[in-house]
Amino acid sequence: MSSRQAHRLRLLRDTDALQGLVVALLLLAATGGLLYVYYAIRVWNLARRAPAWPDLDPQRPARLLLFGKRCEDGEPDRDFQQRIQRALSLAGRHPQLELLLLGGGPHPTEAEVAERELRAAGLGAQARITLEDQSRDTLENLRHARLLLRQGEGDVLLLSSRYHLARCSLFARWLGIEHRLCAAEERWAPSWSERGRLLLEAAYMVWVECGRAWARLLRSERMLAKVS
Repeated sequence: MSSRQAHRLRLLRDTDALQGLVVALLLLAATGGLLYVYYAIRVWNLARRAPAWPDLDPQRPARLLLFGKRCEDGEPDRDFQQRIQRALSLAGRHPQLELLLLGGGPHPTEAEVAERELRAAGLGAQARITLEDQSRDTLENLRHARLLLRQGEGDVLLLSSRYHLARCSLFARWLGIEHRLCAAEERWAPSWSERGRLLLEAAYMVWVECGRAWARLLRSERMLAKVS
């Protein structure tokens, strides 16, 4: 079993996470599925509208958080390659940009793969790169990145695939990270598999938001600590 699979198994065995799932299912039943429809529309609209070329002030520092993705045998898939290429293009256009490469896992980690691919594609030695290679999921990515972000200032950009941006933005808000979004793809022209991923993202967001609302209702510091 891989370290990522073990991490996911621990999440599924977490009684607090299971409570959140039960609450989400009850609310979905109570609303006749309309709650899910709301989240699906929300995720879709954000995926469609997110800019691929955010405006940045050249006189203002900025940090770009590049979200990793699981690699088979250390090789990035199409989604991860698109994220890496977008980061490379933005770094070329905005030399003040500092890159924070996110993602752990087995060697080479997702962050290490991103750095390797960026260097191979021509990213200059003068580019500022920081690796966060201990996290296993999006929330951990941002938790660890939050510690690194405290050491600087300026705009914070979250770069990922369009279907993943709603989750990134949600968790960043939970963690108090002011941010802007940046899409890896030039435009939203989803394949059927990407539509499926988006629908899964919507389901996941129903789960985690209902779970967090339940934790707040219970005033459970233990449960809230897992999402903050």
